[in-house]
Amino acid sequence: MDCLELADRLDSELETDRYAAIDASANGLQVERTGEVSHVAVAVDAAVETIERAVERDADLLVTHHGISWGGIERVTGTAYHRIAPLITHDVGLYVSHLPLDGHQTLGNAAGVGDVLELSDRQPFGAYEGEHIGQLGVLSEPISVETLVERLAPELDTGGQSVQTLDFGPEKVSTVAIVTGSGVDWLDEAVAAGADVLITGEGKQHIYHEAKEAGISVVLAGHYATETFGVRSVQELVSEWGLETSFIACPTGL
Repeated sequence: MDCLELADRLDSELETDRYAAIDASANGLQVERTGEVSHVAVAVDAAVETIERAVERDADLLVTHHGISWGGIERVTGTAYHRIAPLITHDVGLYVSHLPLDGHQTLGNAAGVGDVLELSDRQPFGAYEGEHIGQLGVLSEPISVETLVERLAPELDTGGQSVQTLDFGPEKVSTVAIVTGSGVDWLDEAVAAGADVLITGEGKQHIYHEAKEAGISVVLAGHYATETFGVRSVQELVSEWGLETSFIACPTGL
């Protein structure tokens, strides 16, 4: 498949244009490939390690959640050079989907967490500049936060780190709010939505007291770990389109 055609299909599926005005990431095709694409590798981060491993696997296109252009690239030196050079040298394209892959209600990161927990009555959550970057849903039955983590943990690549919990909510939780990555800023929205627990990736100091005072639990499951779901969904989608795919795991433990 032609690289530009594939990028257009991904843009359409992920509704990339909806987030163009609000995302610092240059979503879509960040580095073009001149030849056809037959093998697509996916990873969370477009880092030197994941790019080099994509090259080693003879991938034609690397799809990532975190790309290399955040508001533009002024100079191709240092880190920018070491990331871009192997892509150009080996004719590997780079496609990036940041907020679109957070907010997508079936292919996105939050949707993937919701799938693991088998949430029902799902709706968009995590309002950001008129769009949503998360999901809200209901468990099939009320369970403890400990049980929730036990269900989720096997699907998380935390790099050997434990999942942190702030268990300040009800003894049994039912309504779950999810904003993956760095999503603790949506705690107030979770409280307003009647959520018993907010699942996100990483925390901030102030969230401890805010969650305790609001009577809501927080699960800090890892920024990287909670954002593997979206690219894996893209991998499955591209496989259905008849292309070879592979997943490059590079957990950060953060």
